[in-house]
Amino acid sequence: MENQLPSWNKLTDFEKHVIVDKGTERPGTGIYNAHFEEGTYTCKRCDSPLYTSGDKFDGHCGWPSFDDEIEGAVKRKTDKDGRRTEILCANCDAHLGHVFEGEHLTDKNVRHCVNSVSLNFEPVIVAEENVAIFAGGCFWGVEYYFAELPGVTKTEVGYTGGKKNNPSYREVCYTDTGHAEALQVTYDPSKVTYEELAKLFFEIHDPTQVDRQGPDVGTQYRSEVFYTNNNQKEIAEKLIAELEDNGYKVATKVTEASTFWDAEEYHQMYYFKKDKTPYCHIKTKRFE
Repeated sequence: MENQLPSWNKLTDFEKHVIVDKGTERPGTGIYNAHFEEGTYTCKRCDSPLYTSGDKFDGHCGWPSFDDEIEGAVKRKTDKDGRRTEILCANCDAHLGHVFEGEHLTDKNVRHCVNSVSLNFEPVIVAEENVAIFAGGCFWGVEYYFAELPGVTKTEVGYTGGKKNNPSYREVCYTDTGHAEALQVTYDPSKVTYEELAKLFFEIHDPTQVDRQGPDVGTQYRSEVFYTNNNQKEIAEKLIAELEDNGYKVATKVTEASTFWDAEEYHQMYYFKKDKTPYCHIKTKRFE
């Protein structure tokens, strides 16, 4: 029986230059260099999973950086120069890049410097139904009004709309991660509609304030609707138009949802744990 060649993906000339001939893409040119969506990075040649977004970090080097690999997915080999360590896909030997240790860039003290062209990406699919995401100041207060609304089955406070994977509360507050404090609402559409949720959102915070809500000031306190499908987008934009027709100068942004990172446990259901009420969110009727 004749040996059969592996059924690998067809490569372009440049992909072959990097993956087969062990070339390197120019720094800062790869599509995954500044890419921080949640998901899995796979081998361009054989589709094997190699890295997860949770291990990706900004190495400030011009190439995607990871401080760990999926177990067994990547193998190491001394480079031809005898100094560097090459990394390859363990399944098909595709050239990925090089690995460096001792740079102290992360706690794991490892940097997989990978060519974007050696990778594909499989995103985590954001549920398009029964999930709503709102940012309107301190997420404690936003959650307070949604948590016990009939039809709401779950609430989670967290961070979204930024550029860092899995940020901490301190990082969101004191560094430029770009995230908003937000609430993710899971709901039963047979009991409450997205429009009812969105109306409540616009009535429990002041949508005319820019990068603040009451005494809380900063871009993390901005007013923003993160839609998961076009229907949510259209409803949010319709309600904003209604408010503007009624004289409100609305500052609320309407943005496609990206990764939602859960906040630390002590932030979840904060006012219920403390048996208190919000200091900066007051329900105000704004719709007929």
